[in-house]
Amino acid sequence: MDDTPYDGKPRVKDYMTRDVATVSPDDTVGDVAERIAGSDDHSGFPVCDGRRVQGFISARDLLLADDMDPIFKVMSDDIIVAHPDMRITDAARVILRSGIQRLPVVDDAGNLVGIISNADVIRSQIERATPEKVGKLLRTLESIHGVKAVEERRMVDLSALVPTQTRVYTDELEGRSYELQNGLAEPLVVIDNAGELLLADGHHRVKAAARLGIEEMDAYVIQLDQRVELGMAKTARKSNLETIDDIEEVDYGHHPLVETTKRLQDPE
Repeated sequence: MDDTPYDGKPRVKDYMTRDVATVSPDDTVGDVAERIAGSDDHSGFPVCDGRRVQGFISARDLLLADDMDPIFKVMSDDIIVAHPDMRITDAARVILRSGIQRLPVVDDAGNLVGIISNADVIRSQIERATPEKVGKLLRTLESIHGVKAVEERRMVDLSALVPTQTRVYTDELEGRSYELQNGLAEPLVVIDNAGELLLADGHHRVKAAARLGIEEMDAYVIQLDQRVELGMAKTARKSNLETIDDIEEVDYGHHPLVETTKRLQDPE
């Protein structure tokens, strides 16, 4: 067990997939090969006897095996696992250094409780509203504008938010929707500028929430003691941003990262 005292940092249990597809040690190579071939999501499975993890079988393990061989003969039984209370950053290090793509997550009794993938680790680092980030923004506002600010955690009405970002990307909305549906979404960061609620961080989250019919979200709210002219408010007015409906949704194919990757793959 990871007995590190809880320090507010994200843990594996916050991002792991709990509904895990598994195979039995007695399943045949042919059966598992068919499952892998018929799936867009799985290139391997934890091998479990009941809930106990016995090994892991990947497509590579199946290459030279006979179709009728039982999985226990060809599976990897010297496996690396994670604990649900392991910090997500530690799981990332294990995944990076071992070169594997998925870690079975087991409890203190060795029972499978989830699986954490490299994609889950990446997702955990996107749009994270940490107390450090909020505190830094609060201090910056106080320093630049000479105001006093206080932070509070509360639910905010999404219809009252003024966005400060003109566009969001479809592929990231899918990840944010998953987080919302599974209770994993980070709080928004909102600036209360004398009653004007400016959304400082979390545009993908609110757009995904709107898709799901969610009307309120948890937020870190930085409340200023007097109204000031903020640059992000000017940006909102200049871009005609009044509600989250005004945020443009851009297809993932036009995401700057995707376009950059395409240029690298197809140099002129």
